[in-house]
Amino acid sequence: MQTSTQLQGKDLSLCLCKQCRELNDCHHSHCQRCGTELQVRDVGSLQKSWALLITAAILLVPANLYPITMLTNQGQVRHDTILSGIIHLVQSDMLPIAIIVFIASILVPWIKIIGLATYLCAISFHLPISKKTLMVGFHIIEWIGRWSMLDLFVISLTVALVNMGQLLDAKPAPAATAFALVILLTQLAAKVLDTRLLWDRLEPQDDANRNA
Repeated sequence: MQTSTQLQGKDLSLCLCKQCRELNDCHHSHCQRCGTELQVRDVGSLQKSWALLITAAILLVPANLYPITMLTNQGQVRHDTILSGIIHLVQSDMLPIAIIVFIASILVPWIKIIGLATYLCAISFHLPISKKTLMVGFHIIEWIGRWSMLDLFVISLTVALVNMGQLLDAKPAPAATAFALVILLTQLAAKVLDTRLLWDRLEPQDDANRNA
C-alpha cells in the first residue's frame, strides 16, 4: 500500500474567500473580488467550537431533566419532560409519533454532541481516524441537526392550537429554552469550525486516500 500525497491550497499559496468563493493569492490580505479579509486558516475556530459544544452538553442536562411542556386540563396541571412526553405518546397508542419525537429530541442531540466531540478530538489530539470518514460524519451531523427542532415545532403548534383558558391550555416549560439553546449551540459549533484544520493536523497515513 502506498499513500498518495496531495497538495493543499496553502501549499500553492492559494486561499479561498469564504464570502464569494474566489480563489486568491495568500499574499493578499483581502479578497480581490469582494474585499473580504482573507484567512488561510482560522485557528481560533477550534476553541470557539469547543466552547459552544461544551456549553451545549451542559445545557442538555436541564433540557432533559426539567419539564418541557405544561398542560392544563380542567384545572389540573401536568408537567412533561421530553422522556415522560414520549412515554405518554406510547401509552396513548401513538407509537410512530413517539419514535419520531425520540429520534429528534433525544437521539439526534446526543449524536450531534458525541459526533462533534469526536471530530474536535481528532483535530486537537491527532486521533488516527480517516479524514474522509470524519468529513462524511461531519456533513451527516450538519444535515440531521435541523431535525432537532422538530420537538420545539410540535410545542409551538400545540401552544398555538390548544388554548381554551383554564379548561385546556398548553405552554412551553423551562426546559424548552434549554433545549432550543442546545440545538442552536450545536449548530453554531459546527458552523464556526474551520474544517480545513482537519486536513492540516492529521497525519497523511490516517487519510483514506490510499493507492494499492
